[in-house]
Amino acid sequence: MNLLVATNNPGKRAEFRQLLAELAHRLVFPADLGLALDVAETGGTYTENAVLKAHAFAAAARQRPATLPLLVLADDSGLEVDALDGAPGLHSARYTPGSDADRHTTLLRHLQGVPPAERTARFRCIIAIVTPADDLYTVEGICEGVIAATPAGDGGFGYDPVFFVPEYGLTMAQLPADVKNHISHRARAAQAALPILRRLLLD
Repeated sequence: MNLLVATNNPGKRAEFRQLLAELAHRLVFPADLGLALDVAETGGTYTENAVLKAHAFAAAARQRPATLPLLVLADDSGLEVDALDGAPGLHSARYTPGSDADRHTTLLRHLQGVPPAERTARFRCIIAIVTPADDLYTVEGICEGVIAATPAGDGGFGYDPVFFVPEYGLTMAQLPADVKNHISHRARAAQAALPILRRLLLD
C-alpha cells in the first residue's frame, strides 16, 4: 500500500517529502496519479477541512482502477494571532488576495501599534489519515511564536517570514530546514502521525 499525500502546494509537498522521508518509497502525490483536485475548504475547523480533503482525494483515487490501494494523508493549517482574536486562522491562505507578501503586509498593518508582548501567535496543523476501509485518524501539531515587526528570511513559505520563534531568535523563514522540520506545526503533526502510518503501512 502507498501513501497519497493530498496536496498540490509545492511548499507543503517539499516539507512532507522531508518529514516523511522514512516512508519515501511509499509516498505518492496527486500529480503522480494525474489527480488535479481542488477541494473547497468549507469546514468550520481545521479538522473538518483536513478530513474533507482526505476523503475527496481517496474517492478520486479509487476511481482509477490501476491505482494500488492507498492511505490518504491531508492537512489543514493556519496562523492564529491572539491580538486578532485568532485571525487569520482558517482563512490564513485567503486572508487577502494576492501573494504571500500581500498577506504579510495585511497582517502587519492589522497589528500596527500592538506591542511585542501582545503579538503572540501560533501555527496549528491538523493531519487527517483515511484508510482504504474509510477508517479515519487525526493528529495535531502546534508551534508557538510571536509576529515580527517586519518580514525576515527567504526560506519556507506562507507566513514563515513574519513568524518569530523566540527560542531560536529567528523567524521560521530564517531557520535551517532541519530545525524547521523538527519544531514547526506541520513537523509536530507529522511526528504524531508517523506511528499510525508505520502501523498501517508496514505492519
